[in-house]
Amino acid sequence: MLVREMYEYSLIYEESTLAHTLYYLLAEKKIALDDDVFEIGLNQVNHEKVAELVQRNVLGIRKIGIYSLKMKRKTFVFIYAGSEREAIQFYRKSFHMNPLNCHEYLLDFELARGNDVISFREMRKEFECFPVVVGYFVKGGVMEGGF
Repeated sequence: MLVREMYEYSLIYEESTLAHTLYYLLAEKKIALDDDVFEIGLNQVNHEKVAELVQRNVLGIRKIGIYSLKMKRKTFVFIYAGSEREAIQFYRKSFHMNPLNCHEYLLDFELARGNDVISFREMRKEFECFPVVVGYFVKGGVMEGGF
């Protein structure tokens, strides 16, 4: 696998430490995008400098997940947020009540939307600000909102 492919993967999947490590090695010209990642020597990495890059978040990576929060016995709302805690806080602020539960879904989970199938990862690209309500699901019923 090429550094270019691994770097792209690290950005798509929001692997902050990996992305910042590759960024550091590229900026220091210790590796090139066309290098084989399996030939990278970890002794080339200044871990303190990478930790500083991660801390400053120079790549602007903010991991966003998708959370299902139970509203009623058969009603759920899906919220994109940075953490379970953030999703619950946003739910409380938006609906003025506590959720019955909160579960994180995989971003690669696919669902039907109209005649198409879309993953939560792809759907997330449609939003710019987080946290945000994506849509609702009623068991035995239909999906509403962003779905």
